[in-house]
Amino acid sequence: MRPKSEKLTFPGSDGADLAARLDLPEGPPAAYALFAHCFTCTKDIFAAARIAEGLAERGIAVLRFDFTGLGHSQGEFANTNFSSNVEDLVRAADFLRQTREAPALLIGHSLGGAAVLAAAGRIPEVKAVVTIGAPAEPEHVRAHFTNYSTEIEARGEAEVLLAGRPFRIKKQFLDDIEGFRLVERIGELKRALLVMHAPLDQTVGIDNATAIFVAAKHPKSFVSLDGADHLLTRREDAAYAAEVLTAWAGRFIGLAAPGKDDATSASEAEEGLVVVRESGVSKFTQSISAGRHALTADEPAALGGGGKGPTPYDLLLASLGACTTMTLRMYADRKKWPLARASVALRHEKIHAEDCAHCETKDGKLDRITRKIALDGDLDDEQRSRLLEIADKCPVHRTLHSEVIIETESDDTV
Repeated sequence: MRPKSEKLTFPGSDGADLAARLDLPEGPPAAYALFAHCFTCTKDIFAAARIAEGLAERGIAVLRFDFTGLGHSQGEFANTNFSSNVEDLVRAADFLRQTREAPALLIGHSLGGAAVLAAAGRIPEVKAVVTIGAPAEPEHVRAHFTNYSTEIEARGEAEVLLAGRPFRIKKQFLDDIEGFRLVERIGELKRALLVMHAPLDQTVGIDNATAIFVAAKHPKSFVSLDGADHLLTRREDAAYAAEVLTAWAGRFIGLAAPGKDDATSASEAEEGLVVVRESGVSKFTQSISAGRHALTADEPAALGGGGKGPTPYDLLLASLGACTTMTLRMYADRKKWPLARASVALRHEKIHAEDCAHCETKDGKLDRITRKIALDGDLDDEQRSRLLEIADKCPVHRTLHSEVIIETESDDTV
């Protein structure tokens, strides 16, 4: 059954009524979220609607609204700017606090992502923030007005075409975004942050995601929206973003997994426990919960998967690689050796047993993992040689070489 949706209005930053939609789960909401749409978009853009629906299906109510002068909201768009958008978000949070419950989660798409980063510090109840294709600084939108800069400076305003629609932009808008320094606020966010971005985004480059992620402090996560465009116009891309976002957010806002009670959810957050479930996004896409961390696994499209995450063998190689570099780091630090950085490149393949001269098995096929280790730093030959020996002593390496017992049993609570 689809979540319910209510049409609402509330006063914005300049007193104009803002049109809003509240997507509600079937039962009492476990938490509330606030969604900020992209520049000159509306609350009803497909990505916003699909993500709100996905959150409602997980028990989170979502308020999405049209910023002043856009969509069905009142007010004059020409008199708005980035700062007024931030104020609209704070007013939306105030409205939820007064009529329902303050938002624990903020989600922003494109310039809306920059806005939620700026507004989060003014909404004390917020525990987690998600950005989708967001610029690292609001000044990024100035590129839309390059051809109109001279007219805006001379006349104080100009009518510009954005996505085929005319908008009146005043000089005060450009002055506002030029004076806003978002990266400084990101470092003081003090909330869990998820950065989602398409690597080939032609509107807001992936370097913006890097800048946001680097500026933020932990806990922070990054999810690549491979193959998606800036507006997530393909249904499968919006559905994937919704699936990953809801799985990640649940860890920070106290949301139990589907069909779980609070005790089960708490136990899944314990260190050392990994839970894997089919996500439903595509045939093989899996949602992975490792303690408080959310991951995704999949198979490539050529094998019938959706290509939404690393394959199981990719994750196996990543585990060995991570363990290797961690072990090298601990050893080098203990010895006070000048290891600047260790990196590992790994590959898995199947080989015929008869091609392996030093293997005990002589029939059939074997798994072979090739591991290439790069050591940066002013290390002498003896130190480098010793570090390569230490690599074989990492715990995951030893596990792969030892006898492993895997016990399988039925558990209806998973």
